[in-house]
Amino acid sequence: MEKLKTIKLIIFLSTITLLAFSVSSASAAQSQPKQKNIILATTTSTQDTGLLDILIPLFEEKTGYFVKTIAVGSGQAMAMGQKGEADVLLVHSPDAEKKFIADGFGINRRLVMHNDFIIVGPSADQAKIKDTNLAVEAFKKIAETSALFMSRGDNSGTHSQEKKLWKAAGVNPEGQKWYQQTGLGMGQTLNVAAEKKGYTLADSGTYLAMKKNLGMDILVEGDAALLNIYHVIEVNADKWPKANAKGARAFADFMVSAKTQTIIKKFGVDKYGSPLFFPDAGKTLEELGK
Repeated sequence: MEKLKTIKLIIFLSTITLLAFSVSSASAAQSQPKQKNIILATTTSTQDTGLLDILIPLFEEKTGYFVKTIAVGSGQAMAMGQKGEADVLLVHSPDAEKKFIADGFGINRRLVMHNDFIIVGPSADQAKIKDTNLAVEAFKKIAETSALFMSRGDNSGTHSQEKKLWKAAGVNPEGQKWYQQTGLGMGQTLNVAAEKKGYTLADSGTYLAMKKNLGMDILVEGDAALLNIYHVIEVNADKWPKANAKGARAFADFMVSAKTQTIIKKFGVDKYGSPLFFPDAGKTLEELGK
């Protein structure tokens, strides 16, 4: 009799365990996203600095999504969004971003972070721009001395900013022998400029991450015209129904979350002595001086 009771108790406990496991498994399955893959179109600077190598694994572990990152210029990233070839963008070309939103391709444009554009070049500084406080004046001197300037020439956020500076300087560099376009990302363009001992416009984050092997100096920085601002934008699922809207929203929310903003604030400090980006979620452009 006792043996029978023991067997019944074992069966009862086993049943309870199996039920608990089933409920747990069902709950876990429900928490997993149905459409797991997210395509992130972003800039080469977020990739070259190593920031995404830190953030994306954290996001994937937290949410169960898998992120495919395509690092191109901001212009190319937005072109992908216009074709429905991306779910979410992390870009830094404000004028183009506003048009992207106005044309109905993106929604929920949110401020994430900033760093600064800088003008870098050889220590010999042929154009003598080192003591120039304004980027526009530096560009004028580069043109006047026909000093070699390497442009990304890739319709990126950096390239767009460079073109604005040339226009403000009253210079059209297209077709000039001293003006060369690489068609490459930020890291590769810095390497080409270093090799040819030319000037270029770069974001401070990528420069700091590569500084050790470049042999180039920061010659102009701190001008308000050189502020480099990053936004996260979800591709409009009303226009592209196959876009992973839930995944895009999850990634965008992650980028502006307090935890991620703290990581951004500290990123690069231990290695370079200063952060490569400054967190801005919840701020206004007016607070950044724009």
